[in-house]
Amino acid sequence: MSQDPAPALYAAQEPVFPRKVKGFFRTFKWWIMAVTLGIYYLTPWLRWDRGPNLPDQAVLIDMANRRFYFFWIEIWSHEFYFVAGLLIMAGLGLFLFTSALGRVWCGYTCPQTVWTDLFILVERWIEGDRNARVRLWKGKWTLNKWRLRLTKWTVWLVIAVATGGAWVFYFADAPTLLSNLINFTAHPAAYITIAILTATTFVFGGFMREQVCIYMCPWPRIQAAMMDPDTITVAYRDWRGEDRKNSEAVKAGAPQGDCIDCMACVNVCPVGIDIRDGQQMECITCALCIDACDDVMAKIGKPRGLIDYLALSDEEAERAGAQPKPIWKHVLRPRTLFYTALWAAIGAGLVFALFIRSDIELTVSPERNPTYVLQSDGSIRNIYDVRLRNKLGDDRRFHLNLTSNEILRIELEGKDHVLWIDVPADTTVLQRVYITARPQDPAASIESTALRIWVEDLESGASASQSTIFNGRKSQ
Repeated sequence: MSQDPAPALYAAQEPVFPRKVKGFFRTFKWWIMAVTLGIYYLTPWLRWDRGPNLPDQAVLIDMANRRFYFFWIEIWSHEFYFVAGLLIMAGLGLFLFTSALGRVWCGYTCPQTVWTDLFILVERWIEGDRNARVRLWKGKWTLNKWRLRLTKWTVWLVIAVATGGAWVFYFADAPTLLSNLINFTAHPAAYITIAILTATTFVFGGFMREQVCIYMCPWPRIQAAMMDPDTITVAYRDWRGEDRKNSEAVKAGAPQGDCIDCMACVNVCPVGIDIRDGQQMECITCALCIDACDDVMAKIGKPRGLIDYLALSDEEAERAGAQPKPIWKHVLRPRTLFYTALWAAIGAGLVFALFIRSDIELTVSPERNPTYVLQSDGSIRNIYDVRLRNKLGDDRRFHLNLTSNEILRIELEGKDHVLWIDVPADTTVLQRVYITARPQDPAASIESTALRIWVEDLESGASASQSTIFNGRKSQ
């Protein structure tokens, strides 16, 4: 008895060739594409004067020195909580927009969408609009087809190389790195990174397009659990459009709805679906079908909005001829207000933490092995590792001191009778510090004594401190 073959994991299909469309949402997407691509490609070339000892690139991820520069803000490695906070805000922002407006991230600002739009635009310029591209796809490989294909692939490759190159410019001084890349003196990691990003951009934006969204990206599945009937999303008013012009019911004499079955909504869809089939995982809510349908409705003298942004919870009211709820009632509901409040609270906390940061910092780490050292004269010595951070753009001299209720003496390793340390700009210096109690001092005999180590900028007068303890004989 023969067995049926196992179903294929991948459904082979003809590539999607979206038709050109004009309208509000298409224009809005053009603006978003221009702004996002402009930010991505141009940001590494912006300059920001931080002084002679610091890099002048406005946005720089300095992996070697563990720094992140963003205009006037400098994030050190121990301040990663700022980056973590921004990532949490980004996640909450996605939750907020998804619960309120559906997959607006996918439809407008996702990198896959932006670069696919750019690649489709290039394809349309070179090969023509939808019908011409379909004929070219189905036609034989003639000299003209090879010419058009090679021209398109070349432009795609240039865009892909620029995309990969722009990424590495965020991790080093852009003009210097560009010169090194041209002279083949850059680090091999730069060439490898550019090659990988070039390949992924070329393949994902040029050939896989909607397949990335359907098969590779987990976000559609996540959003399916985040949307509810009050979420504003792209939908088809079937109660107004059905029965369609060419349907069997209309042919049998049933009243015709507003949908004339022109397929304009399908032909402009970048993922090749029919929005009239209802809500679908593949839909990225880019709203191009709205522009296409509104254009057709205007031509045949029907009201716009057959396909529109709407909340599914309004369906019953609209079917009965009533007015839907105002959009603000769908958007401003407890769920979205909670996301907004949480997002704003985290943002306010990060801003507050950013502005209370000191330009100088120190950390104190007591030596635990041994807890203390007994000197030949009977005095007790404790050893501390003090790290001084100079976050300023120039070299500074810092003075160290201590405060305590008991008599204690401080000295610096390698420095005779001086208590100051020179710390270069934007640098951390490790200094070993000795604190001593004489045999007759109470701190030498008791278990522990509280103290505070201070550091003062001798130029500006700014100071910082950290508390610690001094261990006496009874600590062991």
